[in-house]
Amino acid sequence: MTIKMLFTPNGPIAVSGDLSELKLTDSTGQPIDVSGERKIFLCRCGGSVTKPFCDGTHTAIGFQAAEAAVMSQG
Repeated sequence: MTIKMLFTPNGPIAVSGDLSELKLTDSTGQPIDVSGERKIFLCRCGGSVTKPFCDGTHTAIGFQAAEAAVMSQG
């Protein structure tokens, strides 16, 4: 099954598919185990305390994804 990434509007990146094939590492190169997961949500706002995973902080801080911010500046 193909790994798919969906950039949700003003929210996290939803990653789904055969995550056993996903090689996810932290900033020091250490592997992050997502085996057994069917879907994960990666933080885009930078405010999550569970990085690289989303904890919903984007809603509390009013995060606007770059594509949304560029369009609203019109």
